[in-house]
Amino acid sequence: MTESFFVDLNCDLGESYGAYKLGNDEAILPFVTSANIACGFHAGDPAVMKKTVRLALQHQVAIGAHPGLPDLVGFGRREMAISPEEAYDMTVYQIGALASFVKAEGGTMHHVKPHGALYNMAAVTPALAQAIAEAVYRVNPELVLYGLAGSALIQAGQKLGLRTANEVFADRTYQPDGTLTSRRLPNALLSDPQEAIQQVLRMVKEGKVRSLLGADVAIQADTICIHGDSAHAVEFAQQISQVLKAEGIIIQSTQPTA
Repeated sequence: MTESFFVDLNCDLGESYGAYKLGNDEAILPFVTSANIACGFHAGDPAVMKKTVRLALQHQVAIGAHPGLPDLVGFGRREMAISPEEAYDMTVYQIGALASFVKAEGGTMHHVKPHGALYNMAAVTPALAQAIAEAVYRVNPELVLYGLAGSALIQAGQKLGLRTANEVFADRTYQPDGTLTSRRLPNALLSDPQEAIQQVLRMVKEGKVRSLLGADVAIQADTICIHGDSAHAVEFAQQISQVLKAEGIIIQSTQPTA
């Protein structure tokens, strides 16, 4: 019997702010199954949040909060020296902001995925991971916590009894310890769409990814992140969706067990 593979395709959306437009949310939504919507700290504003929630509901895409560090200028990608209590507070605050828009539009929030530097810090810092997981759990224990595959954030969520989704990245390279290559370093991004697609297929079907140093790293792919702010984001989203389906991989919003 042929083994069935299931995977979620998620994308970071709602990252425009005021007069500044980033990404093409409306065009990319038909090809993904989960949307991580910025909550105002690293990007997004009330009008953008409302519009993006409405678009996601129209496309029947699972909605998640995408809380980040309070760093609009750096797009939330610069590390900040925050305490676990601060991480907890800013996570609760941002989930609450988006949850209100979701409720007002008649929807249900599905997940939470930290953004940028907050995400990467929580992946390797157990105290921050625990604070973020506790924030999610106390707001709504039914929410799914998205985190870097095998990271401290996934472990913290599982320890609390949250449902978790191990996330992998289509267009990022990996280190031998399973962490993402820093954007400050060369070769952090895969610019060749075909190379990115092959990496995704291997992660989903074989549970492995080739690190920059050449060694294979074991990895669990519950959900695949594709970035919505790259130059050819829509074309890539369409292409990867078509390839996954052609390979017999079922694309659906994440419904993992704790």
